Amino acid sequence: MPKVQRLAILDDYQDVTLKLGPWDRLPGIEKTVFRDTLADQEALIRRLLPFDAILAMRERTPFDRALIERLPNLKLLITTGERNRGIDAAACAERGVTFCGTPSFGAPTVEITWGLILSLARRLMTEAASLRAGAWQSGLGTTLEGKTLGVVGLGKLGSKVARVGQALGMKVIAWSTNLTDERAAAEGAVRVDKSTLFAEADVVTLHLILSDRSRGIVGSDDLARMKPSAFLVNTSRGPLVDQAALIAALKEGRIAGAGIDVFDIEPVPAGHPLLSAPNTVLTPHLGYSTEENYRAYFNGAVEVIEAYQAGTPIRVIS
Repeated sequence: MPKVQRLAILDDYQDVTLKLGPWDRLPGIEKTVFRDTLADQEALIRRLLPFDAILAMRERTPFDRALIERLPNLKLLITTGERNRGIDAAACAERGVTFCGTPSFGAPTVEITWGLILSLARRLMTEAASLRAGAWQSGLGTTLEGKTLGVVGLGKLGSKVARVGQALGMKVIAWSTNLTDERAAAEGAVRVDKSTLFAEADVVTLHLILSDRSRGIVGSDDLARMKPSAFLVNTSRGPLVDQAALIAALKEGRIAGAGIDVFDIEPVPAGHPLLSAPNTVLTPHLGYSTEENYRAYFNGAVEVIEAYQAGTPIRVIS
């Protein structure tokens, strides 16, 4: 197995990768850090062509078949985390590229989810800005106790979000295409159909993997069923929601607000319509961005490279 000599580290927005990983364990490898995301495919190919190893930060730069096939020097592709639907694993295998993942730490997206929910319900962003402007208690918040939390996707993250809701005294209802009554009950939730969830929930929070089946799974009909006092929170993936329908619902006041950590285009370009939508709390995809999680990512990436150099790849994704 040929050795790795040049490693590209992609999309390091905060310039922290080399600070948080044990990269000194790889003294013979040239490491180049890129802090921006290139959307232009030809420019991206020119940038990546010299490298035989690449570390991708989640799905910030997708690797489809067309890109992988135009990187003949690539031998090792690493994603932070245990999976990455933005990378074509089959194309990697066919081209002889070893595709590996890393461990992660905890479930920090749960914390961001509740940060957004609490910010919306208690008007934290609005009140903080109002205070700095010289006002005092400019409006009333909403108590979550006794309200209904609707969890779309009751998996690893959704179940933890549900337990926090229960601790706050909320009733939890849940829906996904394969959710059973037994699974929901095990997490302290009641399984309902999709229409009922959107009609009854005071807070709807999304925790689904993006796939062809789930893309656009929250559409105009779902938003129309929501109470005018209800909030929508998305910390999973932007394309789960029909963006035009969400913006229309916000502008027309048909829902009380939205907490959004994920977008259809990332990084979000200037002038993106969600940036000017009313009654929103927006964050720049912070779900997994914690020091502890990054340390787990980068330590795992070094372990992957060490194992590859030794001829015994680990955490191979197929």
